[in-house]
Amino acid sequence: MRKALFVGIHLCALSAILVGVTWSAVVLCLTMYFIRMFGITAGFHRYFSHRSYKTSRPFQFILALLGTSAAQKGPLWWAASHRHHHRHSDTEQDLHSPSLKGIWWAHVGWILSPEYDDADVRLVNDLAHFPELQLIEKYHFLPPLLLIPAMLLVGYLLPLAFPSIHLTPLSAVCWGAFMSTVILYHGTFAINSLAHVLGRQRFETGDESRNSLLLSLLTLGEGWHNNHHRYPSSERQGFYWWEIDITHYVLKLLSFFGIVWDLKGPPAKAFDGTHGRTTQSLA
Repeated sequence: MRKALFVGIHLCALSAILVGVTWSAVVLCLTMYFIRMFGITAGFHRYFSHRSYKTSRPFQFILALLGTSAAQKGPLWWAASHRHHHRHSDTEQDLHSPSLKGIWWAHVGWILSPEYDDADVRLVNDLAHFPELQLIEKYHFLPPLLLIPAMLLVGYLLPLAFPSIHLTPLSAVCWGAFMSTVILYHGTFAINSLAHVLGRQRFETGDESRNSLLLSLLTLGEGWHNNHHRYPSSERQGFYWWEIDITHYVLKLLSFFGIVWDLKGPPAKAFDGTHGRTTQSLA
């Protein structure tokens, strides 16, 4: 069932080409990608998995909804799986090590395996006591499912309000819901697979994590993966000013309005031990 659903979403995304490609559809697709990728990077990863900054309970709920709308299960499963990865990175116990289990397994194989349907909730005791997060976790299929009627509405209302926008309800669903979800899948999964194979390794971290500018641009800053494995508690993953980290820029902006606060950065000791190891570089 899981594999059939995964393939089905990809087939629905391909139908976007059949309904027509317009600039309006592409902009909608990229907008939905950006919003939900931010839910993954700022929400599921930097906040729920690593607690690298603080926020209010209402905004915590918003981050959980945004991340869950990416169709990558709920915040508790995602954070528990990711914390497990950091504990066992590139060892036999790692859920998705490309160096040990291959790129395909790290990219998508483990996601489709029923072996990992459930995560070790003991790893997220700090999150599990929130009833609203438990609720989102239980009904994690609803936020991505609700994208379909939401995009139908967008495809109907936007052209009425702005006649220059070339969208139909069907094209809005195909591009805004399905195509953006598929791109989001593979953007996120590329960090599990490619970010442990391609790029530059600045720090000795005991694993194969690497830094890549290209992956960082595609994932709003997550491609500075070797930096991240050096100091996972840092909200800022681009350690240097020239390392583009869009998620950090947005969170920094939100901090000016008091929506988030106590953004953690890498301490001085995190910069010790650079060595410049490089393989096939995407950066």
